[in-house]
Amino acid sequence: MFNHVMVGATDIEKSKSFYEKVLGVLGFQGEGMENTAASGHKRVFFRHDGATFGISEPIDNEPATHGNGSTLGFKCDSPEQVKQFHDVALANGGTSIEEAPGLREGSLGPMHLSYVRDPSGNKLCAIHRPV
Repeated sequence: MFNHVMVGATDIEKSKSFYEKVLGVLGFQGEGMENTAASGHKRVFFRHDGATFGISEPIDNEPATHGNGSTLGFKCDSPEQVKQFHDVALANGGTSIEEAPGLREGSLGPMHLSYVRDPSGNKLCAIHRPV
């Protein structure tokens, strides 16, 4: 359904380093592809498994802010990967939010979840749904 997702970054280099490590947990290898928009704003793209995730200095020159109520969910292959995503995020400038990583029961059935905020405050979720 999605081609790409992009979020604003306050400190593009700090966010680049954060996402290289966190997305590495999900199989991304190497460095994010740096790009400069026609406006002169810096962006970084991470391409993996047919999808693209990007971070960008806001082109309108306003501060990068997180969307209240917005969450970016990253699919994990196991409960252990959910925990690793969380731990790597914390080790690289992320902040743990909500409950500790683990199994939760919900209206969509059981799932393993962890929630963090990236260095710019964007809310990220690592999720694994048992088969």
